[in-house]
Amino acid sequence: MMKKALAIALTLSVAAGAATTAMAAENLTLGTGGTTGTYYAVGGVMSTVLNPVLENASLTVTSTGASKANIQLIDVEEADLAIVQNDVMYYAYTGTDLFEEEGAYETFSSVAGLYDETIQIVTCDSSIASVADLKGKTVSVGDAGSGVEFNAKQILDAYGMTFDDINVVNASFGDSADSLKDGKIDAAFIVAGAPTTAVVDLATTKEISLVQLDEEHIAALQENYDFYTATTIPAGTYNGVTEDATTVSVRATLIASNSVSEDAVYELLKAMFDNKDDLVAGHAKFEFLNLEDAVKGISVPFHPGAAKYYEEQGITVE
Repeated sequence: MMKKALAIALTLSVAAGAATTAMAAENLTLGTGGTTGTYYAVGGVMSTVLNPVLENASLTVTSTGASKANIQLIDVEEADLAIVQNDVMYYAYTGTDLFEEEGAYETFSSVAGLYDETIQIVTCDSSIASVADLKGKTVSVGDAGSGVEFNAKQILDAYGMTFDDINVVNASFGDSADSLKDGKIDAAFIVAGAPTTAVVDLATTKEISLVQLDEEHIAALQENYDFYTATTIPAGTYNGVTEDATTVSVRATLIASNSVSEDAVYELLKAMFDNKDDLVAGHAKFEFLNLEDAVKGISVPFHPGAAKYYEEQGITVE
């Protein structure tokens, strides 16, 4: 009952998707995020490009509260597909962290990892070169209860630290950037595709650097949380950042309700890869859609329709 009450309380605004074709067997609602966010834009491109070529289904894009809300919406059958962070879906499937009070959700399956959302630890203090240097510093760890906050806890833990070792500030990306600019905080955890607008703007007025994670601690982090993937932020991503920075990413991932048919998910995934060029033309994030990365960092079982497609491509998944 708690899950249903939470999900029903969510406010939805439905965006116009392409009309269901006469041949479509399933009209699938795709949960995304806020109307100004990347998830919503990516979902809109999917519906525009894929609806004309799908025969077993059509997509209707819905604006939602993003990852956690999308999983709840699938659970109460208000959404059929959704874009979520792979760490958040892991918490949902295992009933941990963000979902510890509610318990596990097992009504959804993985379809494909789409693109990286990178853990960026941003500072204007040149003395902070590694995560260990954050000890005793004032650090923004994202909004309270957010996925970013859990990312920060997990990374600190890999370095033998807790929130007790830093002065914790909870703030949005924009507010974190402003606080860095004003010298109110020493560093900030920001989880988003790089470059991130808030950091781009900060780098035009302040000299910034990116705190790196080393291979040893990345390996330790991945032992406990296999949804993390090692990532390099290229030099030049931000003004004044002249060297590559090693860090980790979580992945924006397409999931499906277990009630969606195998045929519909198979056709959808095949259409995404067959029409990748058109998807890329609609949104640059689709440049990162490829077979190898689509199954990377996924710790929730794949939908049978997705598993069938990957196996035809020579990739075995659970």
